[in-house]
Amino acid sequence: MLPTPQPALAPNTYAYETTPLVKPTGFREYDARWLFGSELNLMGVQALGLGIAQLVRERGVAPEIVVGHDFRSYSASIKLALVAGLMAGGMRVKDVGLALSPMAYYAQFALDCPCVAMVTASHNDNGWTGVKMGLDRPLTFGPDEMSRLKEIVLSGAAPARPGGGYEYVDGFAQAYLDDLARGRSLSRKLKVVAACGNGTAGAFAPRLLERLGCEVIPLDCELDHSFPRYNPNPEDMEMLHALADTVRETGADVGLGFDGDGDRCGVVDETGAEIFADKIGVMLARDLAALHPNARFVVDVKSTGLFMTDPELARLGAVADYWKTGHSYIKARVKQLGALAGFEKSGHFFFGAPIGRGYDDGLVTAIAVLEMLDRNPDRTMSDLYAALPRTWGSPTMSPHCPDEVKYDVVARVTGRIEAMRAAREPIAGAAIADVVTVNGVRVTLADGTWGLVRASSNKPELVVVVESPVSRARLEEMFAAVDAILRESPEVGAYNQTI
Repeated sequence: MLPTPQPALAPNTYAYETTPLVKPTGFREYDARWLFGSELNLMGVQALGLGIAQLVRERGVAPEIVVGHDFRSYSASIKLALVAGLMAGGMRVKDVGLALSPMAYYAQFALDCPCVAMVTASHNDNGWTGVKMGLDRPLTFGPDEMSRLKEIVLSGAAPARPGGGYEYVDGFAQAYLDDLARGRSLSRKLKVVAACGNGTAGAFAPRLLERLGCEVIPLDCELDHSFPRYNPNPEDMEMLHALADTVRETGADVGLGFDGDGDRCGVVDETGAEIFADKIGVMLARDLAALHPNARFVVDVKSTGLFMTDPELARLGAVADYWKTGHSYIKARVKQLGALAGFEKSGHFFFGAPIGRGYDDGLVTAIAVLEMLDRNPDRTMSDLYAALPRTWGSPTMSPHCPDEVKYDVVARVTGRIEAMRAAREPIAGAAIADVVTVNGVRVTLADGTWGLVRASSNKPELVVVVESPVSRARLEEMFAAVDAILRESPEVGAYNQTI
């Protein structure tokens, strides 16, 4: 058994090399994220592997697990430390090597493994690492599993067990791409810019798009874990602007941007206009609802109100269920409701049967976008977008807020807004019509304008989104009102971007 993990250790000391370092705040709502070195060391990763093995035993699941890692300078070493802990805990490990997160999820099905542990920091800055975990395919851990895993790891209560084993699965990337391309082809040759931000998706996305028959223009697809231009994040405006510029320069039909571990996809139309992911979700929902009448969709609370109010979705009998933000939450809700698809404003899209297996895969999203274009040969991406009712929406804004206090801040904001509703006090000059607290607080005004504040699940940040179906001016007024409430808490810092 390893020594009990410690929450803080000084680097370059005897203790650091002989004791697991695991900062408690690294256990988030539905995955784990740490700054490697200062918040987690390799012995701490071993302790995490032992803890996963113990949780799997407690849940009565077969001790068989898929592991993979993203393209960062330290991810392979972290994965091997994780494997050491998993094997010490009696897990039989199947390693698919350098992978996208959805490739590891696919391996659970293809290799008949109930569990997964994917080493990735997704789009986080260099220095971060993390693990996305699951033990009931296609689901990943939620708060219950993460809370229990945290207890096991931090208490040092995970015993060693016999029976562990290791197998490297050579060539699995080809099997993943074969599965995605099987039975799919486009009736016309679309010109597509594929932007990968020098992240892991660069090894996979261009190859898939070429197999579908696209003319592919690669943008930052060379793997480079220093991320020389920007982080691979399709919500980041710098990456979206670079994608938009390339689309305009090349006359492409569409631009597709993939995040660091390939489970998200952002879209730019043929004019270079950046379309937020929730609006892409509405466009895909329209397209899919025409093929699958009376379809049910799950959307997160950050997303546009059009999923509820769009007349075309209503005509097709589509029903939307607003749910908690987070890939694990939406995955679970899609499975629970038997939904055709789930959409997050962040770009995590989840396609259930018969389209997908229920997990988030940016390449499957790309296929859905291209097939939508293929089914509308006389319409461009901008045409399809222009057909939606007009709204004015913000990007996902993230003011800094320490992990230790961010949930308290959101609770104070929620209490303040609920008190305003009880007192019939207006926000941004309009009455409060509805308050949803399933995940942070989403307040909707009488004119349909709304704002959301929630705590980020994987960074020391809050999440702020506003939208108005009325005007740009109402959007700005709503942002000012929400920001004023936030500024009542001195712990809230600067935004990464604003409207």
